[in-house]
Amino acid sequence: MSNQWQISIPGSTANLGPGFDSIGLGLSLYLKLTVTLQDEWQFVHVGENVPTNTTVEDHLIYKIAKQVAEQFGKQLRPCLVEMTSELPLARGLGSSAAAIVAAIELANLLCELDLSIQDKLNISSQIEGHPDNATASVLGGLTISAMSEDGIVDTIQVNDIDAAFVVFIPNVELKTAEARGVLPAQFDRAYAVRASANANMLAAALIAKDYERIGCYMEVDLFHEPFRAKLIPQYVEIHAAAKQAGAYGTALSGAGPTLISIIPSEGAEQFVVNMKAQFPTHKIVLTTADHKGAQVLAL
Repeated sequence: MSNQWQISIPGSTANLGPGFDSIGLGLSLYLKLTVTLQDEWQFVHVGENVPTNTTVEDHLIYKIAKQVAEQFGKQLRPCLVEMTSELPLARGLGSSAAAIVAAIELANLLCELDLSIQDKLNISSQIEGHPDNATASVLGGLTISAMSEDGIVDTIQVNDIDAAFVVFIPNVELKTAEARGVLPAQFDRAYAVRASANANMLAAALIAKDYERIGCYMEVDLFHEPFRAKLIPQYVEIHAAAKQAGAYGTALSGAGPTLISIIPSEGAEQFVVNMKAQFPTHKIVLTTADHKGAQVLAL
């Protein structure tokens, strides 16, 4: 048995407009752990986008891995975990879901749990509270998911997305709890029907890979974006500029504050050049859909 592994987990975007808490997309931006067995626990953080001033016992990855191990009556073996991440914290790119999925993979390795893909989908979604980001990080690709009351996840996965994605990351954090705090407690029936119809059309367009319709329905959400828009820097301006530059559509990434545009692959680099000139206070990143999901490699 190996005593060293690399765990690679894609970040994700969720909702894509009206696909609230149910549609996720794995992105080619990664959280990576290099894990080496040793006599005591140690975390080493390299680069940006990683926790600071945290103890082993308070580290999210350690806490979740310990929780999963105990769920199966096991005890974690101590190890050195070197952590790097391309996912900024609290920006709507699935950093917490990626950490949860990484922790489940860590527990699976250290305790030899032999978890199935379905186990990983269920456990990660139960911990996260909804299946959108978690399923995208486990499976990669586009995931359309539902979770039953007893925590069982059902997912339809779509791969081979023939488009590029551009994320507009502002230099501010937005905690999911704060973003959820501005949402209405309930909708009237007619409003809910319109919102649900838009979500249905988005899901259908994604499966059909009808990119013009995908862009259209990304921009007509009624579940959360109208209420969160005021929390998002340059929300209106970025939507308008992206559309003018040729984007199919733009939406909040998760709960925000990052915005994400889906654009044609051809001309993607020039799109980014144009956006950087117009929005210099944002970090603007060109990426693609990840198609592999969580990966574990023995070193």
